Amino acid sequence: MTALALTASGCVTVHGEREVVPAATKAEAAEAVREFTAAYNAADKAYDPSLDADRVTGALGAINQAGLKSRGTNFPGGNPRHVPLELTDTKFTIPKKAGWPRYFVANADPGAQADSGGADERWLLVFLRGAPADVWKAAYLTVLPADRVPELKTDGGGFAEPVPADATGLVSAPGELGKKYTAFMQTGEPKLFADGPHTSGWRDARGKSSNLPGISTQWIDQPLDAGDFAPLALATADGGALVFFTVRNYERQTAAKGVSLKIHPDVRPLLTGNAKSTITKERVSSQAVLVPPSGGSGPGGGQVEVLGRLAGLTTAKGG
Repeated sequence: MTALALTASGCVTVHGEREVVPAATKAEAAEAVREFTAAYNAADKAYDPSLDADRVTGALGAINQAGLKSRGTNFPGGNPRHVPLELTDTKFTIPKKAGWPRYFVANADPGAQADSGGADERWLLVFLRGAPADVWKAAYLTVLPADRVPELKTDGGGFAEPVPADATGLVSAPGELGKKYTAFMQTGEPKLFADGPHTSGWRDARGKSSNLPGISTQWIDQPLDAGDFAPLALATADGGALVFFTVRNYERQTAAKGVSLKIHPDVRPLLTGNAKSTITKERVSSQAVLVPPSGGSGPGGGQVEVLGRLAGLTTAKGG
């Protein structure tokens, strides 16, 4: 499957379709959110990944399904702290594009129980549909303070503008962000990403965690940009783009002779093999970033700003 962020040009053929049309109606988008919320609540209450497996995909799906599997093993009776998610005041950003896949963004209030520290937060959910016979599935989730949600560019009809994966006119093409982000996490280069908790702060935290007594830690980062994990980009009102993309992170810990590896209870249900001296944890991480236009200074000084990051353990292997 090609990258999700496809040009809206009518000259492009995707699955044989040329007509540029809205990805969904508002009624269809609202129904997709209702169906996702119902499935999400059922799965969270029972800690049963099968109950929302057909309503999630991509980065969110990988994180959600592994997390439910882990918690379901540790709490076979279900979630003792379940509080139903209620998405209200939902606003929809629907792009016009040709062909499939199609997608839209839902910007919703998750309710006071989902807000952290009393802050007013919004959930940005990206819904994806790969073909006419498919159901809408949530592929990305980003949680942002209400005042940090970017303003997206819309036309006279209120429809958004998709940005191609290979777009020019930005400090980075959306399709290159996964590769550049993982290179930055490995080496600190390129200096494309603004300092913050999900860039320089994350590198510093990983460096500190690599110095545990008797345990050496190695990190490997890889872009994850095919199929339902492909990047998605929408034009912002200031000429830049809001981009969602995914990477995979491996954390390999090796214990010195006589040192035991501590396995967290949340990790054990996802562990294969016997972690005698090594354990390799695989995580999926989705990022929502603001990419400024090339040649502009902007508030980020021409750098990509990581607005939010959602990460979760998906597998672990012992050796």
